[in-house]
Amino acid sequence: MKFKHISSAMLALMLSAAALPGLANAKVVVLGWPGGSEETALRATADLYNKTASDADKVELLFFNRDGFFDKLQADMAAGSNAFDVNLVATYSIGRYAPYMEPIELNADAPKVFGDTVLKTMQFDGKQYGVPTDLSLHFMYYRKDLVDALIADPDAKAKYAEISKKYLGKELAPKQPDEWTWDDWAATSLYFSKQVNRQSPVRYGTVLQMKNLLFNMMVFQSLPRSYGGDWMDASGNVTIDSDAYKTGLKLYKTLYDAGASPKDSLSYEYAETNAAFSSGQAATALQWNAAAAELTDAKKSPAVADVTGIVAPPAGPNGRADHIHGLGLGLNKNAQNKEGAIKFLKWLSSEDAALAYARAGGSPALTPDVVAKVAKERPDLVKLGEFASKYGYVMTGATSAKALSVYELQAKEFTGYWSGQQSLEDALAHTKAGMQDLLKK
Repeated sequence: MKFKHISSAMLALMLSAAALPGLANAKVVVLGWPGGSEETALRATADLYNKTASDADKVELLFFNRDGFFDKLQADMAAGSNAFDVNLVATYSIGRYAPYMEPIELNADAPKVFGDTVLKTMQFDGKQYGVPTDLSLHFMYYRKDLVDALIADPDAKAKYAEISKKYLGKELAPKQPDEWTWDDWAATSLYFSKQVNRQSPVRYGTVLQMKNLLFNMMVFQSLPRSYGGDWMDASGNVTIDSDAYKTGLKLYKTLYDAGASPKDSLSYEYAETNAAFSSGQAATALQWNAAAAELTDAKKSPAVADVTGIVAPPAGPNGRADHIHGLGLGLNKNAQNKEGAIKFLKWLSSEDAALAYARAGGSPALTPDVVAKVAKERPDLVKLGEFASKYGYVMTGATSAKALSVYELQAKEFTGYWSGQQSLEDALAHTKAGMQDLLKK
């Protein structure tokens, strides 16, 4: 048979290329993330670039389906595909694709546009593999009306101190959320929980995302990170069994066992958290920044939109920490038009391109001076850029080839602890053993 020795991944790419009109004539083919604001912003930005690019450098866009995107991309790149010159890359998958990509040189102004912390979301082994286009991190959402009323009520403050002493071992006084430590957040969550405080005006103090799902580990890990936690130390030793992780895991379990979060939180992720908070029956929620558009929209969340405040995650002994990861675009090692691809990527990392991408609906994390130029149009990007530059981090090893597998392992073991199926010691021991295998060189 004619295609006997061609891999299924390569054959699929050949067929998909043949099915796309004009693809064979495209000068620089860019494979982007399909659907949503990312595709819309990339299309608009590519159109802008093409207005001044030479015929040899014009960009044509290619999109796969979302389902199985990252596995398909790895298979295609491993097969040596040259059907695209520039490809999507994500922070937690850079290590999977790095062998099939080439490091790139960004625009000279890129550090001033994005900042070093954001640029690191596209780095692997100290090399830059992509232009950061869209960033995700976490906001602490809270009910301004509830917190203000608590702080103004002497009797409520006394009850708050009593609750914090009973559950956290210390008497605390209520504070504004921008001053919260994790203990302050926990005390507030307990106070606003009917199971703890029958006088609470809402049923739950918070909404924990505790489902056995890798992305929930990204939400959780800023807590241990603010206590100094990391995946590995400078020598490559796995340090997941640290006091920092023990503190974070125990605090989540304390809140869950006390009823501060719904009992079905063990099945909660992004959508369930949004639904619970927008119902008006929760006082706080640590949630992805993407939820801001829904939770502050009077049509989508009428019960809370006008009273929802947003701050960075609470502080630990090491200050605040906010998990960040990004989507970006990098260079395929087998690019047919490598020179044109490099020109496009260098332009994409310029200030003009970043602002155009933001105005078109994308979510780039920009430095304060740059984001100020689109602040009226995109106020959400102001906090995104501020929190990313001040508090953003990437765990050591979190861009490795097995990063997603590490998150999956943590989700399985940590959920097992929170649900009472295993002890804290066993959960951390199993996680450490698994991570040592996954992250070994």
